[in-house]
Amino acid sequence: MRAGAAQRAARSVRRAAMLAAAILVGTWGCAPGDAGVASQSDARVRAERRAYDGAPPTVPHEDMGMVCTECHNERGMPVDDLGFAPAEPHDGTAQAYSTGRCRQCHVFVLAEDTFAENDWVGLQQDLRAGRRLNALAPPTIPHRLFMRENCAACHTGPGARVAIATTHPERDRCRQCHVPAEGPDVFESAFGDGYAGEEGS
Repeated sequence: MRAGAAQRAARSVRRAAMLAAAILVGTWGCAPGDAGVASQSDARVRAERRAYDGAPPTVPHEDMGMVCTECHNERGMPVDDLGFAPAEPHDGTAQAYSTGRCRQCHVFVLAEDTFAENDWVGLQQDLRAGRRLNALAPPTIPHRLFMRENCAACHTGPGARVAIATTHPERDRCRQCHVPAEGPDVFESAFGDGYAGEEGS
């Protein structure tokens, strides 16, 4: 009987600690509403740079005659007369390297015309936010990580879109709190088995 009471007490302490941690995380920048669904203008710009949702973005400038990663490095950099060169999100991808073949996926737009008439329609943009274990938990990562290992490239700095910019760029171990949503939409937790995550952020 005493062992059972001790286990219940320990479980209560763990739950209280987890709740306190969730409240602190929520208070320090991971609360719902920090980064919501992309605005219509963000979504339009994103779509204009891609042949279809999920496609690599096109190159919005002329050929500079240099290796892409001279400007599109781990952090990105300002470039005179062009603006800010966003960081490349592939830093950390085993198959990518400083002299990678960027143009194997990213192409220059050389013509505005359609090469051949067709009725192909791409999938609608997937702009959903990450789901949460509870209202104060960090959102899950709603996309795959391959070729996107450098979270900072899209979520911090001048190259980040407002809708997905983090409120805490100083924390660089993103996956310590944010995990890929690769499993079912039901989370098992000390808050109660089978707790369904909240929709969106």
